Amino acid sequence: MKIGFVSERDTGEPRIAVVPPVVERYRKAGIEVVVERGIGCHLGMSDDAFTAAGAETADRRTVLSAPVLARLRAPEDEEVPAIPAGTLHISFLDPFTEAGRIERMAARGLAAASMQMIPRSTYAQKMDALSSQANLGGYVAVILGAARSGRIMPMMTTPAGTIKPMTVLVVGVGVAGLQAIATARRLGARVSAFDTRPVVEEQVKSLGAKFVKIDIGETGQTQDGYARELTPEQLRMQRDGMAKICAQSDLIITTAQVFGRPAPRILTAEMLAAMRPGTIVVDMAVESGGNVEGSRKDEEVDEKGVIILGHTNLPGRVPVDASTMYAMNVFHLVQEFLDEKTRELRLDAGNKITEACLLTRSGAVLKKLSS
Repeated sequence: MKIGFVSERDTGEPRIAVVPPVVERYRKAGIEVVVERGIGCHLGMSDDAFTAAGAETADRRTVLSAPVLARLRAPEDEEVPAIPAGTLHISFLDPFTEAGRIERMAARGLAAASMQMIPRSTYAQKMDALSSQANLGGYVAVILGAARSGRIMPMMTTPAGTIKPMTVLVVGVGVAGLQAIATARRLGARVSAFDTRPVVEEQVKSLGAKFVKIDIGETGQTQDGYARELTPEQLRMQRDGMAKICAQSDLIITTAQVFGRPAPRILTAEMLAAMRPGTIVVDMAVESGGNVEGSRKDEEVDEKGVIILGHTNLPGRVPVDASTMYAMNVFHLVQEFLDEKTRELRLDAGNKITEACLLTRSGAVLKKLSS
């Protein structure tokens, strides 16, 4: 079996789906690897490093003809015809927002596996690219917020006086939120966190942060561990409860997302107006609609001195480590698709991972979801 990897740097995606150490894993598993020439040069990974690890380098068109193709993003529409029918295509692919693209991939005869649809289970953790990338995103959010702030994070005692630690609020305690808490704590900040799921209180406290309790009625999480969508009344109660603590925070990081739906609006214009000038707000959900009123994709917005950062693709700001983690996620997924005896590709309908993440096969769309 052969797997190909292409670059998407031309479209602004710096991450790649394979790194030289993972090439060695493929080769040991009996899988041939072909990568697009120059795929990792911008990350300090030369073509020589890939060939030394056992990969073949080739032009893009040659790589696109591999029977298995892995990358970060779904192919652009004009590239779909260049991929042979029957190819297994592995990438992030959102069935809620990219239905048209999925239909075009199905019409081409591609088997499209979505890294976004890997189930949240103990067994699937090693393939869970959403979690691996969100982990890095939480770290980057803190670093960006700290760099933009006019304050330092830790308490500092000097002959000139004592500087109080920065006060950080993290909204949403999923994978990204937990990493944001941990990073801010390591940097010496005083951290509080809020989530609609009471079950995460223990995790927040274990990281040395304070869990903010706001009574908004019955809440919970889905079977996959995602927060359930709140009612309009619960959102209002949540905002009312958070207004005071937001007004006292120096850095606020919002991570709240509901899988398959637009991100909930958590910070309103009224709440922003009550914050101190110089407060930094990092909206990690800006790509799915945003948690913060007024946030804009890849822009910095100044709301009367409150700075809202709407940077997208936060994991892409640490592309070396993001690529390494994603490459391992893809490797484990490919292993899941292989027959243990023949080492040939087998998209077994009885496999729970396959059933969850395979969106198209043999010209048909297997999952039609609506947001």
